Amino acid sequence: MDYSFELLGILSLVAVAAGFIDAIAGGGGLLTIPALLLTGMSPVQAIATNKLQACFGSFTATRYFIKQNLVSPKKQIWGIVAAGIGAIFGAIAIQLFDSSLLITLLPFALIVIAVYLVLAKNFGQSSDKPKLNEKKFNASFITGIGFYDGFFGPGTGTFFTLSYCKMRALNLIQATAHAKLMNFTTNIVSLLIFILSDQIIWQIGLAMALGQIIGARIGAATAIKQGTNFIRYMTVAVCIAMSISLLLK
Repeated sequence: MDYSFELLGILSLVAVAAGFIDAIAGGGGLLTIPALLLTGMSPVQAIATNKLQACFGSFTATRYFIKQNLVSPKKQIWGIVAAGIGAIFGAIAIQLFDSSLLITLLPFALIVIAVYLVLAKNFGQSSDKPKLNEKKFNASFITGIGFYDGFFGPGTGTFFTLSYCKMRALNLIQATAHAKLMNFTTNIVSLLIFILSDQIIWQIGLAMALGQIIGARIGAATAIKQGTNFIRYMTVAVCIAMSISLLLK
């Protein structure tokens, strides 16, 4: 099926905004998945195509954070492995099971996160001792969030960021950088599963990829420039917006 140039252009602009939001706070899927569903593709095709275009954005943001020495793939190799394993099982599960229960519960979880971030004014600024060592953190939080990203996806970056802040005692900028590395991992692994299952609408996914690259590059630079409070408020806004969107559906 061929899509019009106008439609591809609109979706590319949506991807710019999504890439910007994703690089800072996560939640870009809030924009892209509904936009993809409006083209008439199935929910699984929308999630699969979303992974294709999201890979370009998460790679761009991750590359920028690596160049700024905020995260090192070599030091996070076991986290990458854990995220990849989780994403594999999640991408398989979405094609076998109904995600309606997850969609029902997710808005309430996001509301709780938003309220917590508003009240915890020092969140992401202190350097407390880690609550979990790296091995346990990777086995639990990274694998679990990786599964969620492969299975559904929206808010994955937010969950990774919050986990790194609370469990590994990273500041919010460092946590955001680590979150993008893990998010890129889950995106690329999930994408491979969806390629094998032939669920991707390539024309749309590749058209949106350019928008993701532009948005993610601007977003990553903005996150570093504006600092912790900006990321926190952006995360709150994304959580509330995702909650409203999911509740309305």
